Amino acid sequence: MKKMPAIAVVLLAAIAACGKTYAQQMNVLDEGAVDVLMRAAFPKSRGEWLSRLKGDETMRACSNSKGAPSAEAGRAIGARERATIRYPSDGKLMGDWRRGEQLAQSGYGLRFTDDPATRATGGNCYACHQLTKQEVSFGTLGPSLLEYGKIRGFSEAAAKTVYEKIYNPQATAPCSLMPRFGANVVLTIEQIKDIVALIMSPESPVNRP
Repeated sequence: MKKMPAIAVVLLAAIAACGKTYAQQMNVLDEGAVDVLMRAAFPKSRGEWLSRLKGDETMRACSNSKGAPSAEAGRAIGARERATIRYPSDGKLMGDWRRGEQLAQSGYGLRFTDDPATRATGGNCYACHQLTKQEVSFGTLGPSLLEYGKIRGFSEAAAKTVYEKIYNPQATAPCSLMPRFGANVVLTIEQIKDIVALIMSPESPVNRP
């Protein structure tokens, strides 16, 4: 019989601990066991990626409050995250919706297995949102964005709201489940502009019959 790899032993122990905790305490989570499980799951990851397990100030605040920060903590998160938003130097918030659709379809970017040199390649928007009538495979964790621009009249103010939401959703919705695509450099400013165009352009399939 082959000897079980050390990582498998650690994972099984962590899973068993979590299962025991759940059986005994129902919805009370053994955070220590979960931490062991998470760290053991990525033994060969780069140090840069592993540092994300600790979380920054905002993520720690959201974790400590179980995603429901107090009004005061929420204001602090919003102010801190709004300060991270950077706008396009050319003043234009919309790029090419065709490139935006490609980015929305792509799930590549900032995964622990990705090459750092090519990590800013996708937004994976369909994992959480419906955007077009043509796409039948989409998630429902986030709201449907179908006809978003049409509903809002294709206004510049709405485009700015979309840009800011993609760049850093924590600025307006503390402890949002949406990734901070711009603040964490998952997407570049130009890529964010392309996704804004996908959502806000009258020619985009998001807004066409």
